[in-house]
Amino acid sequence: MRSVGRAAAAEFVASFALIVVGAGAVIAQANGRLDLTGVALANGLIFAAMVSVTAHLSGGVVNPAVAIGLWVAGRLGTLRAAVFVAAEVLGAVTGAFCLKFLLPSAAFPPGGGGTALAVGVAPGRGLLMEAVATFLLVFAVFGTLVDDRARLHSTAGLTIGLVVAVDIMTFGPWTGAALNPARWFGPALATGSWADWWVWLIGPAAGGVMAALVYRALFLGEPQPASTDGTS
Repeated sequence: MRSVGRAAAAEFVASFALIVVGAGAVIAQANGRLDLTGVALANGLIFAAMVSVTAHLSGGVVNPAVAIGLWVAGRLGTLRAAVFVAAEVLGAVTGAFCLKFLLPSAAFPPGGGGTALAVGVAPGRGLLMEAVATFLLVFAVFGTLVDDRARLHSTAGLTIGLVVAVDIMTFGPWTGAALNPARWFGPALATGSWADWWVWLIGPAAGGVMAALVYRALFLGEPQPASTDGTS
């Protein structure tokens, strides 16, 4: 339990950082200080940094959709997965309220740097976009952090961060490209913005599960017991 607690603390800090920097970049964009490329780079770089920092502490999960995918693939135990998701959501909520407290109210948009569907994008289509984007992210996680044959652990953070960045460049204008239920939930709770909530809960979770199942079936074979750092 002590090991799980330390790993959960790492996941909390990483999720907090994702919201402060990621949602903060979206708020900067809303105030004309950044463009889409800047938002994508901010999110990708902070994701890369947090995966790298927490890889040896918690496995670099840093996302409930990733935790669910690892659990489905048999690479993360049930207790650890549940604790990680709780820590990630709590970190996201803390980060969102921290932004709300730190930033001037005049500069703080109604959505608090959260995600929203663009005009003309139906919720069902938005859900599919989030699922596809998260599929790519979780596939990258399995290919770098989970698969022992990859030997890319030192570059896993950069690889995964690049996927986040290009996902946001591609899908950000249409759904906000949360790729992460906690990334949506923190700002949503801080601002009371619950419209189309299921897009950012079901979409990333479904994409993560699909990526995990595909990678396990095609490249990993039978699941192995989870290790102490959360991956096999």
